[in-house]
Amino acid sequence: MENLVKKVVVIGGGITGLSAAYYAMKECEEQQIPIEITIIEKSNNLGGKIQTIHRDNFTIERGPESFLARKQPIMNLIKDLNLEGELISTNPNARTNYILQKGKLHKMPPGLMLGIPTQLTPFIKTRLISPKGKMRAAMDLCLPRKKAIGDESLGHFIERRLGKEVLDYITEPLLGGIYAGDTHFLSLQATFPHFSEMEQSHRSLILGMLANKAKATKNDKLPASTPKSTFLTFKNGMNTLIEQLEVSLQSVNTVKGNEVKKVVLNGHGYDVELDNGEQIYADGVIMALPTFQAARLLAGITSLDWLNEINYVSVANIGLAFDKKDIAFDLNGSGYVTPRKEGRTLTACTWSSSKWFHTAPTDKVLLRCYVGRGGSEDWVHLTDEKLLEKVLKDLEEIMGITAKPIFHVITKLHRSMPQYPVKHVEELKKTRQLLQIKAPGIYLCGAGYEGVGVPDCIQQGKLASEKMLAFLK
Repeated sequence: MENLVKKVVVIGGGITGLSAAYYAMKECEEQQIPIEITIIEKSNNLGGKIQTIHRDNFTIERGPESFLARKQPIMNLIKDLNLEGELISTNPNARTNYILQKGKLHKMPPGLMLGIPTQLTPFIKTRLISPKGKMRAAMDLCLPRKKAIGDESLGHFIERRLGKEVLDYITEPLLGGIYAGDTHFLSLQATFPHFSEMEQSHRSLILGMLANKAKATKNDKLPASTPKSTFLTFKNGMNTLIEQLEVSLQSVNTVKGNEVKKVVLNGHGYDVELDNGEQIYADGVIMALPTFQAARLLAGITSLDWLNEINYVSVANIGLAFDKKDIAFDLNGSGYVTPRKEGRTLTACTWSSSKWFHTAPTDKVLLRCYVGRGGSEDWVHLTDEKLLEKVLKDLEEIMGITAKPIFHVITKLHRSMPQYPVKHVEELKKTRQLLQIKAPGIYLCGAGYEGVGVPDCIQQGKLASEKMLAFLK
């Protein structure tokens, strides 16, 4: 790299953009490379969907409440930021999950991995699936592998291997919490490519999942000091990660409360124009934005119509605080999920104060209710009062809760959950190749591209920073 200071602009101050800026800064400091990094965030706060509220000794997440402990990108970042001591695990006595069926909650059978049965006895005993449905699921053990290798919808894949009942009553509601979409429109290769790999290498999805489970147990690399749990979060909430990143990024320029209007070519670089009229020159740009926003900003440079074709589903979550004495229902688990066929307002309800010790005082209860999924977004037209009314009606009918909450926190996330269409991976590759030709030095990352979880977004930000520094050399 030349001795001249190179300028990089990161558009988007969510976890992806912050991770990109952090790793670019870290690498340049270690190699003593002169660089000037600017983060531009249209809101007045960094962190994007990661927002934690502390109220009356409750800890309420408005966005992601936790992350998968086995995901190495976030564990590496946590180690870099010296946050290992802030990690906490789920309540080991509240790991039972429930699925709503015909208005009643049924325990999820042990041994289910994303809806795929890996233990025979619990699956046989469950009332969630009819005897006919169980026999159909067992056919996975003898069905041949798919001959033509190529992308298909996640829903079609599960139905093809395990049958429609498993898809409708177990897999779909479980995956709804991750993607909030219709599984028949979600790309298998973009969401769970290892399912396809299992089918090819083990022929059976069940046998492949068993083999992977044994391998994962053998290769568990979490440090001894890390709490043992599938999911982890922080003692003071997920915003701990954002706050520590902000501290680490003090040498980076941060522009808040200004939206990028457009990005235009300027010689071998780019002018990033803000809505206040200011222009910031960049040798390279990292766009940590939803796909439709990236397409709009790049419209003057090249047409990326495919980015506009990715649908984003609107969802909401409602935090409800109660006095424990007013809740007669036995909160002996972490919550429940609702199949689409139930026709309920709630897609899921997490019993947060049961699942996590840190979320509520001992004499209180905190529930986190979820609304919205692909094909069911009528709630966006409701007032907060009407939405709350419908949520409380579900809780009364399902859990017998008649008490009014002490307080509530409604978070509406419009166009927030990207739906990877079939052939997403293939189209994304073409888009990145076109961008290299038409707009070299611009890199796309975020939930709309290669993974919606916090660890996936961190990894995308890190990879974008590596590509940027390689480009600037």
